[in-house]
Amino acid sequence: MPINKIVSSKRAKAAIAAVVAACVAAGGALWPASTPPAVVLAVNALIVPWEGLVLKSHWDRYAKIWDICYGETKGIGPGMTKTKAECDALLIKRVTNDYYKPLTKCIAGFEEKPISLQASLISGAYNFGVGAACKSTAARLARDGKYRQACEAQTAFNKAGGQVVNGLVKRREMGDAQRIGEAELCVSGLPS
Repeated sequence: MPINKIVSSKRAKAAIAAVVAACVAAGGALWPASTPPAVVLAVNALIVPWEGLVLKSHWDRYAKIWDICYGETKGIGPGMTKTKAECDALLIKRVTNDYYKPLTKCIAGFEEKPISLQASLISGAYNFGVGAACKSTAARLARDGKYRQACEAQTAFNKAGGQVVNGLVKRREMGDAQRIGEAELCVSGLPS
């Protein structure tokens, strides 16, 4: 269960409303037409702010792997570089294909669940793996329609190397002054 109290926030509601409005107004023109709004929300509100942009590959001391862009690890080694445009395109494609689509297979009716829940689960899967996300208590609760409990259950993924990491607590829960937390976003989009 969460360490801190999980509450809805104006900034999370604004992020949800902005993505929904942009997707409707642009008709998907800002992103590939097949990009689900939940992917856009996950990328813009959660993944990009928490992962940060790195244009030259570097060693992740927690995961013990090379990464680049917004935490991309697939096929990455020392000395690699990418442009911001390459990173942005790679991120949308990868999140859609490697995280969103598998979640639609392991969580029945995923596409019809609240967009904020989808985005939070996508962000979590991006950070700690889709296999763990699909087997998680959060996924089980989402399948059962227990959305608030699902939002809170994902906060259990707050450790690296067996230790609770303050940055992961913030990412999973209520964020910090600059970034929205996954649970904060998740509960902010649930029906009252």
